[in-house]
Amino acid sequence: MEETVLEEPICEEAVLAEEIPEVKPAAMVNKNGVKAEAATASGGGDVASGGVASGGGGAASGFSGTKIFTWFMVLALLGVWSSVAVVWLDLVDYDNVIGKLSAYDADGDGDFDVEDAKVLLDEKEVKTAAPKKETLKKGVKERPVSLVQKEAKEESAVEEQTEPIVEEVIQTTEGTEEEGQLPPNPSQEQQAPEGESPDAVGTTAKAEDATEESFEGKLAVEAGSFEAEAAVQVEERNAEDQPEDMLQYKAKKKKPKLLNTFEKTIKAEIDTAEKLRKKGKVEEAVRAFDTLVQQYPQSPRCRYGKALAEDDLAEKMRSNDMLQKALSTYKEASELPNATPDLIKATLKKRAERQQFLGRMRGALATLEKLVQIFPEDMALKNDLGVAHLLIGDNKSAKRVYEEVLAIAPSNGFAKVHYGFILKSENKIAESIPFLRDGLESGDPGTDDGRFYFHLGDALQRMGDDSAYKWYERGHQRGHFASVWQRSLYNVDGLKAQPWWTPKDTGYMDLIKTLERNWRTIRDEALSVMDKTTGLFVPEEENLREKGEWGQFTLWQQGKKAGESCHSVPKTCGLLERYTEATGCKRGQIKFSVMQPGTHVWPHTGPTNCRLRMHLGLVIPKTGCKIRCTNDTRAWEEGKVLIFDDSFEHEVWQDADSYRLIFIVDVWHPELTQYQRQTLSPI
Repeated sequence: MEETVLEEPICEEAVLAEEIPEVKPAAMVNKNGVKAEAATASGGGDVASGGVASGGGGAASGFSGTKIFTWFMVLALLGVWSSVAVVWLDLVDYDNVIGKLSAYDADGDGDFDVEDAKVLLDEKEVKTAAPKKETLKKGVKERPVSLVQKEAKEESAVEEQTEPIVEEVIQTTEGTEEEGQLPPNPSQEQQAPEGESPDAVGTTAKAEDATEESFEGKLAVEAGSFEAEAAVQVEERNAEDQPEDMLQYKAKKKKPKLLNTFEKTIKAEIDTAEKLRKKGKVEEAVRAFDTLVQQYPQSPRCRYGKALAEDDLAEKMRSNDMLQKALSTYKEASELPNATPDLIKATLKKRAERQQFLGRMRGALATLEKLVQIFPEDMALKNDLGVAHLLIGDNKSAKRVYEEVLAIAPSNGFAKVHYGFILKSENKIAESIPFLRDGLESGDPGTDDGRFYFHLGDALQRMGDDSAYKWYERGHQRGHFASVWQRSLYNVDGLKAQPWWTPKDTGYMDLIKTLERNWRTIRDEALSVMDKTTGLFVPEEENLREKGEWGQFTLWQQGKKAGESCHSVPKTCGLLERYTEATGCKRGQIKFSVMQPGTHVWPHTGPTNCRLRMHLGLVIPKTGCKIRCTNDTRAWEEGKVLIFDDSFEHEVWQDADSYRLIFIVDVWHPELTQYQRQTLSPI
């Protein structure tokens, strides 16, 4: 998620003078509440406008130096008493001042205070020094999502833009939905016989690190984070009369209004509890907000604060039970009377995000549907809803949502890339290209994702367009691909990367010798079940074929036996039982692959660099069968093992007169540690 940062103030005094000219003399207050600097400012203003002018006029009229000094003192004293009158007689509209200053609030606690000043000063200092992105995030990490509802009372209209970012694969193996049983996620990659295409929109897994388990060890890796940092643009007033740099300064993030009228009277109490939470004292914050909820049970802001504190405590304790409490409290806060629109939006978005974290995708979908009903004009929420449909495999509903978005906002890049992906998944290759390309070129938040570069390049390749490699190169430059050739998306950094491997390179000599010594046994068992009447060999379903027939019979998948498959080929399975580098490879498969004459497999890459793929030749025609990995083309031999890294681009041709049969065994990349092998998420 990209951070939205206030533009660096340019001519701050000019900006404040324009927005609150009537209160500038009283805007400076010292720690004791005395308007000392305000008095000085007023006095100085009188000197500038009266003292100097009068002095000049007096000199011209022949006034003496004593008279000039006397008039100077009189006017200065008048300036002081004017300032005193302003303060003592309440001539300043302090509510108006505070209201305007609240636009500069940075810490999200409901007003402009010392903490806000610190954040803004930090941002100004950081921006001046042109820091790295990580440093910039530090200055604004405590700021809540900006959520602003259009209101007639506002001086200017606002438009919220969000950046949904899909981060990691969700691997949920247990747990039930609030609204029903959670089904398996159908949008995860299915393994194809000779490599997979990462086709799961909404489930990108950045597996550089070991899989994060959900709080109690569940494989509910946080994914599809729909927390969207809103970049709210303030409508520019009198644009033609203002300099460009001033307009850029005004196009700043506007603060969400989380407090209703009553809550403004207890703001100090809310702030005290909120600051405990922000300082990491989450247990104390939970107690403080719980006390406030008991005192003010109808306060949405108090209940929202309690939910945030419970959420933080759940993360600290790594407790699903505590997170469930937070989900309930979020729901309660959103349903209380007098909740502001911004608070409702912030609360429900946070609830949807945490439901997704727990793998409760249908519950998150229901929450997002409610949000869209309440805020039908918010295209960012509609985009989030589309992704939620994709996460449960409902591409049809997602497509309908993105069509609605594009009908209203035809240049919405986020909707375009997702709509393009859906078209490609429907094998509408040519139709998908302009949506994917235009969406990526828009640079809109949420579009800079490796999957969209991957699928645009793949679509172009299938149309015979060499510009595919331009997009692969761009994806590589953006950090999504290890290289133009190696385009897997579920990676561990630092692993040895080469397209072809020798048995010695792998270190799995014992396994390779076992396969090659027993290749006839393996072949005979495969031939015994190849008859179509057995139904064991199923067609490749990943849409990797340009033409032809290609079937597979899977024995192990994601580190587990595939049902009762081994009952049909017991000798083959018996040979492999002791080789955990293969049978325990959660990011691979063990399977037979048969390819009929006239088959061509599109250039493609597998999903991960965490495995190597072994091909044992079983029945190989003398000519016409070949495989290319990068720019090196080879052929199979019966009884011999070919080893390659299928995260590199590869392509297959079967132009022989008879079928080709091989045995595929995926193994962990030899450089992965035992800990990584145990903790990496399955693919």
